[in-house]
Amino acid sequence: MSNFLAIATVTEALKQMLDATVGRDVPGANATAVRPAESGDKGVNIYLYQVGPNSSWRNEDLPTRRDDSTIAQRPRAALDLHYLLTFYGEEVHLEPQRLLGSVVATLHAQPVLTRQRIRDAINNAENGFLNGSDLAEEIELVKFTPVPLSLEELYNLWSGFFQTSYSLSVSYQASVVFVEGAEIPKRALPVLERNLYVATFRQPLIEEVASQDGSNQPIVFDSTLVIRGKRLRGDVTRVLIGGTEVEPEKIDETKIVLALPDTIRAGVRSLQVVHKMMMGTPPEPHRGVESNVAAFVLRPAITCIDDATKVASVSPAVGQKQRVVILLNELSENSPAAYTFVLPSRGADTDEITIPVSSVEAGTYLVRVQVDGAESLLDVEDGEYAGPKVVIE
Repeated sequence: MSNFLAIATVTEALKQMLDATVGRDVPGANATAVRPAESGDKGVNIYLYQVGPNSSWRNEDLPTRRDDSTIAQRPRAALDLHYLLTFYGEEVHLEPQRLLGSVVATLHAQPVLTRQRIRDAINNAENGFLNGSDLAEEIELVKFTPVPLSLEELYNLWSGFFQTSYSLSVSYQASVVFVEGAEIPKRALPVLERNLYVATFRQPLIEEVASQDGSNQPIVFDSTLVIRGKRLRGDVTRVLIGGTEVEPEKIDETKIVLALPDTIRAGVRSLQVVHKMMMGTPPEPHRGVESNVAAFVLRPAITCIDDATKVASVSPAVGQKQRVVILLNELSENSPAAYTFVLPSRGADTDEITIPVSSVEAGTYLVRVQVDGAESLLDVEDGEYAGPKVVIE
């Protein structure tokens, strides 16, 4: 870990390390850490001119926050520091070049900023301005690497120093420097019990969904469904019909039998077989492997019609937002009339539908109802349609 003082600590440690060597190699020279000047004192000046994210450690701390925006772990920025080392001295005696050789030799021999050197830099800093720095405790040590700069890069860099002429310079990169925030994440309680589960992947496969009365028979509200397929039986087997979970009556590897619950609405419905896994302490069923999605059509049924009120009872009940269409066909051999009525939406689910008859001619009519595209069946007697019907006078 390293706090906001990490960057300044690296600069100060580098300055103190070079100050000790250049003064020995070039008498009278020292190290400074200020903005490059027109004519600096004899020595080397250290200037931090660029800071960028470290590509290897970037985003290593993610995620830093949970879904509720609380701190999951302390945010930590990984940085590369780019330093411009500028050398000043008497050109006649080639002091800048001698200083350059001293600095290059030092950083090549000691490229790693050791923890002891960091502690010494903190203790020797003037006025204790680095007190509180914890860079020495960081696991990853800072390393110095020379960075070659082209003539164009040098020109652009020195052009930013107003009224300052170019002096012999070299660039070094310090990497990696971590800067952590002060936020302290809240720790959750440790895991009380650990449960490990291993299961083979046996995905159930649905091949057919049909009525128990026969594969070609319609499915209505009181039908019993038969699901055929492979690997249908699991430790805990459930069937999902349009999001409603149903417990089957009979289960084996290739067939499942179940009665339709009253909550399933008419229309095209999806169906899946789900194998739940018993997990936890105590064991409870959890959603596990799911089959492919199969579809079937649940047809509405008109159970009775009141001729006096023209109200039809429908099963299953019609949902509030379902589209309902009434179809009337006259029982007549001479140009029978036919009517189609799209009913308005309802305020709530209902099992009663009023047949609109205000614009219908008098006669006896067969009645069908469509709910979300699924159409009710007509009764057949002696090879002819016999009902359900309504008499309109």
